[in-house]
Amino acid sequence: MSETITVIVFSLFHLSSQTTPPQLPLPPPSSPPPLMAGALSSIIHANPRARAFSTSNPNHPLLSRRPTALAMSTTDQSYWSSIHADIETHLKQAIPIRPPLVVFEPMHHLTFIAPQTSAPALCIAACELVGGHRDQAMAAASALRLMHASASTHENLPLTDRPNTRQTVDHTFGPNIELLIADGMISFGFELVAQTNDPDQNNSVRVLQAIIEISRAMGSQGVMEGQYNESQYGESDGKKLFHAAWLHNVCKKKEGALHACAGACGAILGGGSEEEIEKLRRYGLYVGMIQGIFNRFERNEWSWKEVNELRDLALKELKDFNQAKVKTISRLVETKLCNV
Repeated sequence: MSETITVIVFSLFHLSSQTTPPQLPLPPPSSPPPLMAGALSSIIHANPRARAFSTSNPNHPLLSRRPTALAMSTTDQSYWSSIHADIETHLKQAIPIRPPLVVFEPMHHLTFIAPQTSAPALCIAACELVGGHRDQAMAAASALRLMHASASTHENLPLTDRPNTRQTVDHTFGPNIELLIADGMISFGFELVAQTNDPDQNNSVRVLQAIIEISRAMGSQGVMEGQYNESQYGESDGKKLFHAAWLHNVCKKKEGALHACAGACGAILGGGSEEEIEKLRRYGLYVGMIQGIFNRFERNEWSWKEVNELRDLALKELKDFNQAKVKTISRLVETKLCNV
């Protein structure tokens, strides 16, 4: 059964990667101040070659690699904490350390050592916003966590063709095992979603839609493209000039695509209308891009300008929803951000 699901899912992955994803409206990227342009090139978060530019000045004022946290009320914190805890519990049940240990031990390790992302929690919140139950989107949220962990593992592989600047990454199982297991995590994530198909709940179409959404977001026109574009930044003939359009593309394809998928999947699985699905897709895109910018830059005048434009676009997508429910999910784009 699992082999059949895997074959079907990878066929969908290939098919959806050939399908042009919907084009979402974005604000035109503004150019950074002239004196900032060269300096900004040293703070690219995920590219070892670009990051190498900063080694001569590790205390660069614009350098920021710490994750962001939201300043929110106790009630909001409790809501998001409960979502994260439920996803963690679901994944620990799905990936116990069991035979064959050569598969499940590294998969368990790589899943929970990966950096956190708010995309899985957004998937749950979007489902509940359109009137669905948390359980309906739990498998998809867990799959998104696995996809993110897989992408993170691939990015951190100690490859021989680039400087090994990621000294904080713990390569417990070696690059060959990490590469193979990270690939397996993708198909396992799809299997988690496929297993939620239940004719009694008449959810087959929604489950299939969610699988296609995840496949498209992670494929050659989504996160994969963003990873490639980011890796190529340091190879442009040694140029250190920062391009705002390049940043927008990377943030849109990486964090943006993942969060857009999360918003859409949550709405789909929660039984949302087409209009609600597209609104939450766009909301997720803007949330992801905001996080992408803050993951790469210190808070400064230029980055705040970009973030505020994206925040306004995001909040417009929520204005037609139940405002009592919108308050919590809108915290993902509130500008009261702080370093942790």
